[in-house]
Amino acid sequence: MQPNILFLMTDQMQGRVLDPEHPCITPNFDKLAARGVRVRNAYTTNAVCSPARASLMTGLLPHSHGVLTVTHCVHDDQCNLRTEHPHFAQRLSDAGYRTGYFGKWHVERSNDLNRFGWQVADTNPKARAKQNAETEFSLEKHIEGPEGYRTSILYGVNDRSPEDRMCGLTTSAASEFLSDALSGDDPWCCFASVIEPHDPFVCGEEAFSLYSVDDIELQPNVSDDLAGRPGLYRKAARIFAHLTDREKKEAAACYYAMVTEIDQQFGKLIDQVEAAGQLENTIIILTSDHGELLGSHGIYMKNVTGYEEVYNIPMVAAGPGIAKGQVTDGRVGLHDVAPTLTELAEAEALENEDSRSFVSLLRNPEEEAANFTQGYAEYYGTRYWFTQRVIWNGDWKLCWNGFDFDELYNLREDPFEMNNRIDDTDCQETVRTLMKQAWDIVKRTDDHSLGRSEYPVLRLAPFGPAVE
Repeated sequence: MQPNILFLMTDQMQGRVLDPEHPCITPNFDKLAARGVRVRNAYTTNAVCSPARASLMTGLLPHSHGVLTVTHCVHDDQCNLRTEHPHFAQRLSDAGYRTGYFGKWHVERSNDLNRFGWQVADTNPKARAKQNAETEFSLEKHIEGPEGYRTSILYGVNDRSPEDRMCGLTTSAASEFLSDALSGDDPWCCFASVIEPHDPFVCGEEAFSLYSVDDIELQPNVSDDLAGRPGLYRKAARIFAHLTDREKKEAAACYYAMVTEIDQQFGKLIDQVEAAGQLENTIIILTSDHGELLGSHGIYMKNVTGYEEVYNIPMVAAGPGIAKGQVTDGRVGLHDVAPTLTELAEAEALENEDSRSFVSLLRNPEEEAANFTQGYAEYYGTRYWFTQRVIWNGDWKLCWNGFDFDELYNLREDPFEMNNRIDDTDCQETVRTLMKQAWDIVKRTDDHSLGRSEYPVLRLAPFGPAVE
């Protein structure tokens, strides 16, 4: 019997908010994790929306699917999705699934989701919002400067309920699809994609009231002076340097409250499936396109650094054939989700050199974790173009930076990435190993740009493509 699939997607949600000791209030996500497997070391393939989401759909790295940055940041003839590659929803549709997609798309420009296997789609649920509704803020903080830039809101609390914002509107649209699908005989895949907790961090009064701002503990790296790190990081941090510790705590409280609102809304969808008696035959996936710095290293949002707050994403899977109540340190990428879903759905496989299914990890997390220790992500900048690759292997992480010197961190000893060890003489074999791993991926996936970078002035890697 083919399982149903409920896919719960957030935007810019840190993976660590699901840690048991984290202050973020997520009872429904905790309950979901208790029923399934939480992949603690899941990572995004790219630090911004469109490339990451295109990787999720296709199982490809950005250089393979063609979407290198957020689509609205470039001209219409740039960063277009290569449509000759199938999407996982096409495979599901071909296998007899009813498919529905609701909320933020941001994969490519056409917004014609039928082309990619989604039979029912609503990517503009905000049309359901109350028109001309007055919004009052009880708390708000704006970012100003340098001279010539407009003022923009960083965080705030207002009187609008989540049901009247994109989070609730998306959930409502997905719920309508579920009401119909749950009464039928065909397997279904329902994808709910909210824009929260993307900045600006604006939440409702009710969720914000669950948090004591004074009691929130700031991350140990919020006052990082970024010494020994690329100059670009320090440049990006300047705009946030004026924030007080109190304001940083308020920003965190608003962000956590947004996650709590998502938890509440997604919990309604899970409850709807359970009320219909189909929970045991439904695979539920929770993840995000990328994370959020939230003041770590003195920076907010994403875009610039290769830090874990940006690249580590939530990943929880529960349902038939998946272990229960397990947490794994296995490392999987967002692009690995597509082949995983087609295997779980018994649909035609998505075969390429970029990704692999992690069904074995979900079925046997303890034994299989040793087979999932490596990771690789690509970043091309947004609006400001630059090249960065992030490579993981066990405890080690290398940021291969084409715009400045590189970074090497031991995530077990230095989880907040404060000590760049790229120049440590006793770490050079580790750098060599990570660079060999990176060059192998470049060659295997036919990354033209880096694969042809032996021009003398462009030899910016610590070890070249023939390293052994």
